[in-house]
Amino acid sequence: MLKPRESIRCLSAYHAPAAGRSGLNLDLNENTGGCSPRVLQRLKSLTTLDIARYPEREQGERLVADFLGLSPEQVLLTNGVDEALHLLAETYLGEGDEAILIAPTFTMYPIYIQATGARIVEIPCAEDFAYPTDRVLQAINSRTRLIAIANPNNPTGTTVPRTDLLRVLQAAPDAAVIVDEAYFEFFGQTLLDQLPDFDHLFITRTLSKAYGLAGLRLGALLGAATQVDLIRRFVPPFNVNGVALACLGEALADQEFVHSYVEQVREGRARLQQLCDDLGLHYWPSQANFVLVRVGPRSQQLSAALERRGILVRDRSSEPGCTGCVRITIGLRQHTEQLLAAMRLALADIGVTNRVSA
Repeated sequence: MLKPRESIRCLSAYHAPAAGRSGLNLDLNENTGGCSPRVLQRLKSLTTLDIARYPEREQGERLVADFLGLSPEQVLLTNGVDEALHLLAETYLGEGDEAILIAPTFTMYPIYIQATGARIVEIPCAEDFAYPTDRVLQAINSRTRLIAIANPNNPTGTTVPRTDLLRVLQAAPDAAVIVDEAYFEFFGQTLLDQLPDFDHLFITRTLSKAYGLAGLRLGALLGAATQVDLIRRFVPPFNVNGVALACLGEALADQEFVHSYVEQVREGRARLQQLCDDLGLHYWPSQANFVLVRVGPRSQQLSAALERRGILVRDRSSEPGCTGCVRITIGLRQHTEQLLAAMRLALADIGVTNRVSA
């Protein structure tokens, strides 16, 4: 009987909550307005040969390198950030190695790490989901081969101070340190300038959020040229689809579209947080395109009440420290208006009208 590696047998399958639903999607942190009109126009211009030919990833890597001020050798385009994380785990982890994660954080980190047979060292977040820097530093040892840091973190929207990121990098020279900047556009701070100083630093970016290209699955892994070259050796030559690559240039060129969307998200984020203050709901100040809100024991009822009003949010109660919490994506201004109106009505539906303690 054919048997997989034991590390694979122990994995829990990830099931995306995307099938069979309708409404305003505020549960997967997508761009609620879609992609740039320039991207849509490029899609419409594709020919039969564009679809029939194998894609040339290298041209896209040159575009991203120029946009970010890097060399093409420092850029590897991937099938979304998920593939980049998978590649990093497969490159640097094996049986007996350790990887450090905080909890809660992005769901896919432990899945890719466990698949390699490495041991996960999970460290709970500090108070108010602050990054537990001192505990992470204490956990680093000779077996530590990977440290993954989402900045901003998902599902909390909280961030790690730059000084703390540098402390981790300095303390773990033999580990791949991943700083996942999937929500960079909404935060505005990056560690990209530190790539020349740390050859074990990797940064990931995505076009799924601010750029509205989640359906095209396009991410970027950024790092030292010597390390990226090692990873590139076992990446499939056509891992990024040709449609995504064809649209990449237009997506990057339309920064007016990106800036307008980010401005609306930041405005909506502040308005949702103000509503929570008005209603006595605890939340964590976010630097991403979502807000984590503690509703209490009726969080699932709130999700259902919002869905009845055509709005989908994500209950995160099963994650460490997130009991009674829902994560709500922020998008276009008109969608924020729709959300805020529905929130008041849905909370009244389920009887949450008094202050909810943190």
